[in-house]
Amino acid sequence: MAFGIGMNCRKTDAGPLRGQQKKIACECWFTSTGKITPLMLKLQDENGEIQTIREIAVHSQEKKMYAGIPSIEYDCTLVMGNRQIRAKLVYYQTESQWILIQPAS
Repeated sequence: MAFGIGMNCRKTDAGPLRGQQKKIACECWFTSTGKITPLMLKLQDENGEIQTIREIAVHSQEKKMYAGIPSIEYDCTLVMGNRQIRAKLVYYQTESQWILIQPAS
């Protein structure tokens, strides 16, 4: 193949994640077509207490690659206490692990 055309066909990396990251537990609904919808999440707060968030509004989702790891990024609004917080949920498919990313305050 002349000039290496078609040799670098890998997906580009999304780059580093920005903001405060926390590992979370997430309850999901998997549809018959493989779509994943977050229903509820649990995270540990600064005092070590487990907080449950049931109000999740997903605005969009996008498949991405972070450090070569396939993931799905969800742009969401979460209701935590009496506050609405815009955040991202990231699901790392190969590790079956979720993280919550809140914008740096």
